[in-house]
Amino acid sequence: MTPAASRAVRLCGTEQIDPPLRSLRAGPLSVEFDNGALRYVRVGGIEVLRGISFLVRDENWGTYTPVLDDLQIDEKPDAFSVAYRGTCAGIWGRLAYQVRIAGRSDGALSFVAEAEPETDVLTNRTGFIVLHPIEGLAGKPLKVLHEDGREELSAFPDHIDPACPFTDIRALSHEIAPRIWATCTMEGDAFEMEDQRNWSDASYKTYVRPLRRPWPYRLSKGQKFTQAVRFQVSGTLPAGTSENHNPPIRLTIGGPIGRMPRIGVGVAADEAKHALEIPELIRRLAPQWMVCQIDLRLGHGQDQLERYAALARLTGGSVVLEIITKGTLDPFGELEPVAGAVHTLGFDLEAVSVFPAQDMKSVQPGAPWAAMPTFEQSYSAARRAFPGVPLGGGMAAYFTELNRKRPPARALDYVTFTTCPNVHSADDISVMETLRAMPHLIRSTRTFMGERLPLRIGPSQLGCRENPYGTSTAPNEANARVCLSRIDPRQRGLFNAAWTVGYFAACGREGVEAVAFGAFTGPFGHVYRKADFVQPWYDQQDRRMMYPAFHLMAGLSQLKGATLLSVETSGAESVATIAAEKDGRATLWLSNLTAKTQSVQLSDTPISARIALLAADQFERAATDLNFMENSVRQLDDQFISLDAYTVARVDLDRSSST
Repeated sequence: MTPAASRAVRLCGTEQIDPPLRSLRAGPLSVEFDNGALRYVRVGGIEVLRGISFLVRDENWGTYTPVLDDLQIDEKPDAFSVAYRGTCAGIWGRLAYQVRIAGRSDGALSFVAEAEPETDVLTNRTGFIVLHPIEGLAGKPLKVLHEDGREELSAFPDHIDPACPFTDIRALSHEIAPRIWATCTMEGDAFEMEDQRNWSDASYKTYVRPLRRPWPYRLSKGQKFTQAVRFQVSGTLPAGTSENHNPPIRLTIGGPIGRMPRIGVGVAADEAKHALEIPELIRRLAPQWMVCQIDLRLGHGQDQLERYAALARLTGGSVVLEIITKGTLDPFGELEPVAGAVHTLGFDLEAVSVFPAQDMKSVQPGAPWAAMPTFEQSYSAARRAFPGVPLGGGMAAYFTELNRKRPPARALDYVTFTTCPNVHSADDISVMETLRAMPHLIRSTRTFMGERLPLRIGPSQLGCRENPYGTSTAPNEANARVCLSRIDPRQRGLFNAAWTVGYFAACGREGVEAVAFGAFTGPFGHVYRKADFVQPWYDQQDRRMMYPAFHLMAGLSQLKGATLLSVETSGAESVATIAAEKDGRATLWLSNLTAKTQSVQLSDTPISARIALLAADQFERAATDLNFMENSVRQLDDQFISLDAYTVARVDLDRSSST
């Protein structure tokens, strides 16, 4: 009998648990205290700020988790206060800071930090960031007070701004309700704003120290500094809300809205051989397409292509060859040997996409690019090397880089990019919040690439595929939640399955043609293999095993060519849904995006339905049963579905009985 995994491992693949949020309230003002930071600053239930935090980032933009000491929290009906000492330490140095937070019932909030480097500290950013939410604010009016006293009436960016929309900021004001304005003032250094949707964060971020200044920079030992963020509201404050924050979610399936995106996987060169060792599982996963990488920086060629061709025969999926060149000024000279090997193998490619090595590193807007082939030169070389093969382009890195360096649409057959949900924050809530930004990325891409050009996204996953912002991805020996690390333990838990439903659903609603997730095996995998990183519970077993998302991916692959259906929910932020119709039957996939149990009520119209749950209490069985979803299906007795934390459900509907 397979021993049980802990609930923490079932949900998130690690024994480390995200600390719970603590709610603090003063009249209509409420905040969530999160390990030293503030989330969800609300006035009368209206979210006015997504967050305020004092943070330290290393020279690769990795964010350090502070250790808190001497935490003191005082709550009264009309006020609350928080005080603590925070310490951030690493190979780059050690910095300590004292924090005082105070909130009042008139809506006033202050967050003051007095910092002292205890050693010299090498950092890309140390200080405050303030996050404004995107829901309800994109494109809406914004008043900006600059450091020189100049006032500017503008708006939050609607389409995603590749550069800094506002610089030299002292205060930001926006209307939260008719004639009620919220003003956030920042002190202690120069602040500027970036549109964090570039990295799929669901926020506009105002941060300390402009990027036009050099980084990394050094904070000298003993050189103290103070920064502060102050918030106030003008106008008659709305009353506090006592509504149920976890009501049943009503769900209604509607009519056709398009086609299901094709679903696929990424294939890293060093994982292809491991995938070929588990043919039964790979056949069941049945990706409709595969993004197979040839990285000429690493000398990839004949051996890798042979494995990719074998995977294509095994799965029946088509292959897109993603080629990273060395970025020489002779792109055809680099591509010709690859094309020759493809021809020798008789390898029938669906498409190729070509990216010079220089495009794998981030370049700030307005900064010069290194000497490299132009888009036109790279694409012309690819057409010449692979005649008759459709050509994709854009960025093999993230949307950020695509938005900053936009290729000519006329030269391409489709455009592509990937995302990484833990560039800035790696906690569970922030990673799930990135799903809300996906429609903004897709719509913004269409504004500069056009509506005609098909869009493909991926391979995307929880871990960082390649770090464009530093010298390497971040290490993660502790199997923790770490920004910009290849190893994200949640890939192995229910968390990833729930997140994948939300990601795929957002792409489907926005008309994306194809989406690829993760890999067959390895740190981005859907099937377990023994590796050089710790995988709790899995490493103790002696049999083939699947991660929860395996069953989701296999199920979605079966909906190839299906008609996408609309789904309306009353709690779109806490659950993800996607529905499709094929061969006269409707299938609904839904997931709980939170760590709390959610209750979902299907439409009032009587229907016949069968359900299968991918949940924590069935984790061990799902890990070992290739046919788990089919073997666990049961009749849905009523219209209510209870979803435990990060649970995924598949509901098979007989809509013919509805009226």
